[in-house]
Amino acid sequence: MTEKHTAAAAAFPSLDVHVHGSGPALLLAHGAGGGIEANFGHVRDDLASDHTLIGPHYPGAGGTPRAAAPLDLDTLADALVQAAVSRGHEHFTVLGESLGTVVALRAAARHPERVTGLVLTAGFAVADPLLEFAAALVTRLGRAGEWDAVARVATQSALSDGELGALTAETLEDAVAATREGLPPGTVDHFDLVRRVDVRGDLANLRVPALVAVPTGDRLVLPDSSRRLAAALPDAALVEIPGGAHVLGEQDRKVWLGHVREFLAGLPEGAARTAQQPPQL
Repeated sequence: MTEKHTAAAAAFPSLDVHVHGSGPALLLAHGAGGGIEANFGHVRDDLASDHTLIGPHYPGAGGTPRAAAPLDLDTLADALVQAAVSRGHEHFTVLGESLGTVVALRAAARHPERVTGLVLTAGFAVADPLLEFAAALVTRLGRAGEWDAVARVATQSALSDGELGALTAETLEDAVAATREGLPPGTVDHFDLVRRVDVRGDLANLRVPALVAVPTGDRLVLPDSSRRLAAALPDAALVEIPGGAHVLGEQDRKVWLGHVREFLAGLPEGAARTAQQPPQL
């Protein structure tokens, strides 16, 4: 462990972890400015029907206090893995969204003996110029206390063109207000990390099955970033969510869930679990 990583770990708070369900473990890695409910709420009950969902909140999200120092990717990845291991799960699939995809990838690189699969939605290995621009803007505005402006940037980025076009001036303001209310205290810290991460050097050595889900209407993490990520992973399948926004709505989540269910069933533990279940009549 480097001196820098040791210092980052010392400044890292204990994570607020939500656990749901029973069965093979799914470790959830949420996005910047998000949380377990915001990212996985639409599918939590379905997945928890036959899996144990372990949902740690990053520093400054959920009930986790903000960190005393800038977030370190290695420390964050290790903390998420420890959240599962400390609850008795030695092996697990990691479901990452947006920034969570980078956390999931680094977790797999640092703990290959534990990570059995990856589901990467709106994923990237390094911020492209548009994502870096948006992350820098959110970071700058947040540090200046301009949270209404942060909410406006986040709303515009999280919705697809079609969703934005369907809004009236009034409903757009309602959406901004809802976004503002949901922004966790650590939003600036999360987006600061988005600007700094780069896991491209990890990808070629990752021998874990991966599903890369690409919302084609994403206006924050451009679809080509996810496609490049899938192409660089040795064992990745790519699926597209047509027109899906960066934050998947309920209908797009159902499409996503179908792909994820199929992927999980194909993993060794998922296939064994499916084989043990009686046929549905």
